[in-house]
Amino acid sequence: MQSLTINIKNENLVEKVIWLLDHFKNDGLEIVAKEDIDDLKLLSASRSEETISFDEYLKNEN
Repeated sequence: MQSLTINIKNENLVEKVIWLLDHFKNDGLEIVAKEDIDDLKLLSASRSEETISFDEYLKNEN
């Protein structure tokens, strides 16, 4: 799979580009905002962290 990042400053142009790209979704194109990818990477990295119960968290809140 290949990834492509497009930076667009003009909000009107963003809407036009998204409209155009939407026509390729049935061909397998996936449109993901960079911010969403960054959030998913952070979430994925947290999966390997040690977890504690919520009650334990509240005990050590301060």
